[in-house]
Amino acid sequence: MRRALLAITGLAAGTTALVVLKGSPGATPVAAGELPAGPAAVPGQSAPATPGATRPPSARPTGTPTPKPSASRTPRPKPSASSGSKAATSAPRRTTAAPRTTTAAPPATNRKVTGPVVANEFGNVQVQITLSGTKIVNCLALELPSGGQSGQRSDRVDAAYSGTSGQVVQRQSASLDTVSGATYTSRSYQQSLQAAIDQAR
Repeated sequence: MRRALLAITGLAAGTTALVVLKGSPGATPVAAGELPAGPAAVPGQSAPATPGATRPPSARPTGTPTPKPSASRTPRPKPSASSGSKAATSAPRRTTAAPRTTTAAPPATNRKVTGPVVANEFGNVQVQITLSGTKIVNCLALELPSGGQSGQRSDRVDAAYSGTSGQVVQRQSASLDTVSGATYTSRSYQQSLQAAIDQAR
């Protein structure tokens, strides 16, 4: 009975010693050929930083407010007029008016229009008028009855109607006064004249 008690007590003491040895720090023997990954830490000093290790992004202590940029900007000073910079002055442009080209109207060219031949019992009558633009400036009898009294009547008609100062130029139409004693010649003259005026329009 005494031996059994001693054996139990010795077994308990050995188990306790084995547990104590395993739990103590630094008690695990280093295997041969194995070296620590970094330099041994000296007691009382902080472990040296491992090369390549990066600092965690949130290194700022918690609770410290991040400074915000000031909302108020300092206004930039405006350049003063006396800063030496030349003020841009816009000089008025001198516009030269294009010369006016006044072309005088070309002089009106005179044109001649000949009426048809109008026959009566005393002979043939044909009239030609000269116009400047639309104005009759002259009238000429190209053909009139001739010989004897017919020639005399024709002379009176020609003197009353033809020329630059006759009734044709004065009235600018074929509405002429009938020459006394030369009714047929006067009417034939007016008919040829009216045809020439109609042709000229």
